[in-house]
Amino acid sequence: MSVRQDGWTIRLEGACPVEEAEALTALLETPGPWTVDLSGCRQLHTALVQALLRYRPALQGTPDDPFLSRLVLPALIRAQARTPNPAGAAANP
Repeated sequence: MSVRQDGWTIRLEGACPVEEAEALTALLETPGPWTVDLSGCRQLHTALVQALLRYRPALQGTPDDPFLSRLVLPALIRAQARTPNPAGAAANP
């Protein structure tokens, strides 16, 4: 499993396929101060990227994959900066 909960941190590890999008979304829908650690992520399906864009958890770590670190991570950070996470985002998908 490439989506792993460690306290309030969700670790995305290895190749994160579309099948993991439901697990990530279920965790992010649970109220809490979630942080997503991308440092162990090698591949990230766009369904998981969409979940990160929707719920805008705090992000930490830099993926080793150049595409993720140079293009995807900065896009996620820009999206967070543009619009704060709406109150009750999990309750109003």
